[in-house]
Amino acid sequence: MKLLIAAAGIVLSASLYSCKSSSADAPKTFCDTVCLKDSLKFTGSHTQKPMVTITAKDCLPDSIIWGHAGMPARKTGFTYLLNTTVNINKDIIRTVFRENAAAYILFNDCATGRGFQIILPYDKTATLGLRGSALNNFDPKFAIDNNILANMDRGNIFVEDMTTGKKAMMTLGKAIDVDYNAIHDHVDSVSITKDRIWAKVKIEDKWEELEKKITFE
Repeated sequence: MKLLIAAAGIVLSASLYSCKSSSADAPKTFCDTVCLKDSLKFTGSHTQKPMVTITAKDCLPDSIIWGHAGMPARKTGFTYLLNTTVNINKDIIRTVFRENAAAYILFNDCATGRGFQIILPYDKTATLGLRGSALNNFDPKFAIDNNILANMDRGNIFVEDMTTGKKAMMTLGKAIDVDYNAIHDHVDSVSITKDRIWAKVKIEDKWEELEKKITFE
């Protein structure tokens, strides 16, 4: 199955962690909070040309529009979907298409570094997916294969192969209280491949390294 990663200038270097903000006196942010003026447009390689467009208004993402040649376009409000306001940078966002079945949008909030993932099904009867606890490889301490979607809750790390939709997981063993706006207070780093999940996580005020061999099912 062909996989297309449509990216608006992906940057994965450690410099993301200390990008300069638009003001020299402003505190450091995860990435540059420059005003988003233009729409971001992504297109898949399937013959029906699945597409995703993120429009901009007042320097922030405004709406998400998605569709393909075989279906009418769908639209939702960006802030409405997330239930929060985020600053996105065109270099810290990408869209992965699973043929004409679904599109995955991965990005990090430039102000906090918090990772987000939006799953857009092209079946109009299917439900949209939103994850505000994403582990995205825009973060230089999160080494994750490009075709793998990774996120967590307070007791598990979940992964999905975006080429097939198959999933796997690793339990942390104990519940942890995570502030996703300060993720590195709780998760120092991860390394995730098609065969393995490894993570360094703070559990009961102690850093622990956890590892599991996985099979996507």
